[in-house]
Amino acid sequence: MNDPRQTAAAAAVRFLRPGGVRLDALPPLSLYLHLPWCLRKCPYCDFNSHQLQGEGVPEARYLDALVADLESALPLVWGRTVSTVFIGGGTPSLFSPAAIDRLLADVRARMKLEPNAEVTLEANPGTFERERFRGYRQAGVTRLSIGVQSFDDAKLAVLGRVHDAEQAKAAVDEAASAFDTWNLDLMYALPGQGLADLATELDTALAFRPPHLSVYHLTLEPNTVFASRPPADLPDDDTASEMLDLIVERTAAAGLQRYEVSAFARDGHRCAHNLNYWRFGDYLGIGAGAHGKLSFPERIVRQVRWREPATYMDKALAGQAVSNEHEIGAADLPFEFMLNALRLKDGVDLSLFAERTGLPVTALQRGLAEGERRGLLERDLQRIRPTARGFDFLSDLQALFLPG
Repeated sequence: MNDPRQTAAAAAVRFLRPGGVRLDALPPLSLYLHLPWCLRKCPYCDFNSHQLQGEGVPEARYLDALVADLESALPLVWGRTVSTVFIGGGTPSLFSPAAIDRLLADVRARMKLEPNAEVTLEANPGTFERERFRGYRQAGVTRLSIGVQSFDDAKLAVLGRVHDAEQAKAAVDEAASAFDTWNLDLMYALPGQGLADLATELDTALAFRPPHLSVYHLTLEPNTVFASRPPADLPDDDTASEMLDLIVERTAAAGLQRYEVSAFARDGHRCAHNLNYWRFGDYLGIGAGAHGKLSFPERIVRQVRWREPATYMDKALAGQAVSNEHEIGAADLPFEFMLNALRLKDGVDLSLFAERTGLPVTALQRGLAEGERRGLLERDLQRIRPTARGFDFLSDLQALFLPG
């Protein structure tokens, strides 16, 4: 049997061979850790999450697998400093504070983190226990993201959430007392929801003065229960558009700036991890079904881990956590970059495209010209950004950069 460390080292050497792009410097590196279990699979969710069965979360074995996965991946990121860590799911708050403490200690023992690195953990009110959030803070988590989705019991039932409105409020209160920076997730355009209902949701959410608010339009994603059995009374497109206008208006009045399509934050509380995604930074994805993007001097590679948790644990412990990987072709890089960058309200510097892709800015010229012609984006000699219309028709704008 091959030594997993030798296999990983061989992969690193392979990625360092001459390739199709040339990067003068590598982008910032983030670390994503996926904890895949939930108490119940929500009917709208297309993430790699798995409903708990039997005796509960196999904490020890899964953490062993994560460490084995990380150790196998280290040769691909030798010498690089991790700027942010994000523990997502699933429902990571199913794992105890002691388990998160062990996980972060294992990471710090193997990777260099920036001083005061942002460390985010996703939590759901249905797994909330008093003092649990403080335990995560003591373990090294610096930012909590709470999946509330709604403060309306009827809407929560339709969405398949395991918590009720009072549990949501208690969890938000606890997060606010334990963390300086925390995020509250809401959804809108829910079945039977009208503008007055949304206004009430926003009143409740904003009363907690969240430093960061993420607001997502309910979409019927493929391979979900809602896709095969759509809920009744979904708001039409015009109503959903009015809802978004209300969200933008109310968040601005509350001192939250919209800096990304779905993200609103007070000064100093933007999510650094997500900003690295949107600026086409690198991220090492560890855990069942985790995706990653890693840059090398002459290529950019995407990786995916085994999706099913039991398979992932077996494979990771054998040094074979990656189920597939591919190099991003030069022709695809303009779209890959703009798919992320155009989500940012203020756009990005044009120089970042060349820095992160190794391609000349002229590779964007056709899409930029068409975007300007349609009134979807604006630019000067240094920066590109979506217009208000481009923000409203973001998919159309992003599609302009698909390979011809």
